Amino acid sequence: MPPEKSAYALARYSRSPDSIRDSIEWVRTHDSQKFLESFYFQYGHASIADLGHTVMCFEGISELAATEIEEEPLWDGQAKSSRYQDFSRSGFVTPPELSPEDAAVYQAAGEALLAAYAQVNERAFACLCGRLPRPAEMKPDAYRRNLAARAFDVARYLLFWGVPTNVGQVSSIRTLEKQIRRLKASEFQELRELGDEIAQSCAANPDCRWDLNGPVEALAPTLARHADLDEYTSRSRAGLKLWAEQNLPAPAGGTAPRVDLVKPADVPADIVATLLYPVTDRPFRELYELARSRSAAWRAEVIDVATASRTRRDEIAGGFRGGLYAYDMVIDVGAYRDLHRHRRCQKFRQDYAGALGYDTPQLIADAGAEDIYQAAMESAFATRRRLPAAGAQYLLPFGARSRFLFKMDFAEAEYISRLRSGVKGHFSYREIAWEMKCRMDEEEPELGRLIEATPPWVEDPLRR
Repeated sequence: MPPEKSAYALARYSRSPDSIRDSIEWVRTHDSQKFLESFYFQYGHASIADLGHTVMCFEGISELAATEIEEEPLWDGQAKSSRYQDFSRSGFVTPPELSPEDAAVYQAAGEALLAAYAQVNERAFACLCGRLPRPAEMKPDAYRRNLAARAFDVARYLLFWGVPTNVGQVSSIRTLEKQIRRLKASEFQELRELGDEIAQSCAANPDCRWDLNGPVEALAPTLARHADLDEYTSRSRAGLKLWAEQNLPAPAGGTAPRVDLVKPADVPADIVATLLYPVTDRPFRELYELARSRSAAWRAEVIDVATASRTRRDEIAGGFRGGLYAYDMVIDVGAYRDLHRHRRCQKFRQDYAGALGYDTPQLIADAGAEDIYQAAMESAFATRRRLPAAGAQYLLPFGARSRFLFKMDFAEAEYISRLRSGVKGHFSYREIAWEMKCRMDEEEPELGRLIEATPPWVEDPLRR
């Protein structure tokens, strides 16, 4: 059934004594669009829209756009993997914000990064082959695939947010509406255009159908008419950014750890720190301690700025959500791209400013590719400084460090630490997952002992 008709049938099923068969027959002869107009959009019975699901695919979008698409908490999907495919000839997305002159500069830098990616990948693979002879019981094809994946793990540090990818998602109509509204309010033109295109596709007949002889109906035409841009989120962010610039004291300075675990006890201070985190470049602990030390009136001022433009239709800002534990991480954006897919936590990021430098995997030096890698990274960072902000973010390599906040309960901390530290994982997020376990050991030794994480020095490069 089309998603909107499915939602109507299941909603009626919950509100009548009829069987589901009778409810479906009812929907065949009644207008589902009129029902949704009244009960979902007019009366606000939002759970109705959870009963109809769409399958949607995005092709040839940037990695930056893919990560933003996946931002919905109630989202299921898969993106193209950088571990099992060669991206050296993939080309890249040029951000539409760039002028022709800036676009030419961006494209030259992108081509240089992909050329370095191909060279580093080749040398890393050769180094691994010399270091790890094929076991007699292992088939040659499996051996090459395993080592190729490890080489791609290293080479991917030279990929960047502009590299194209594909995403397939399954989402409810309700989640899809939130996604459209959020994307339409994005700072990136590519994402604003994607928000419009999603709405247009909901009003059109589906591109791909399993039953080629069955009836053809639009997926969600009612949604397409009502999914406007999320002005509340964009205005809240702009207001908080201006407030932070005008009111926060000078940064505390010092060096923050790569993974810092904070267990906030003061809820209002936690909320204020979380609201300010994405619009500053400060560690979460610094913001939290600052909010705790200030008056209730000071904290209320921040909260009022965050909620000033909220309407009855808007959910309260994401900064009001959280978990028992807040992990503040300075990690490479490639690792974030992988950890970001964990749905059972609240995630907040600071701007992709490129101000925290980049990581260099040990295998790059071992393979004799350090000069190639460093020259490509330094050139990309220098070029970014010449480009306008929105376009410059597309050129940020996956090896660049940035700051991210993950808030979760213990069950999710245990799951991420256990799963992502395994020997089959990428070495970057393996180290992060291990540090998450270590920080939990320090903060909550009674619980940290329950996390069976694998230390990063335990390796098995021939496993996938």
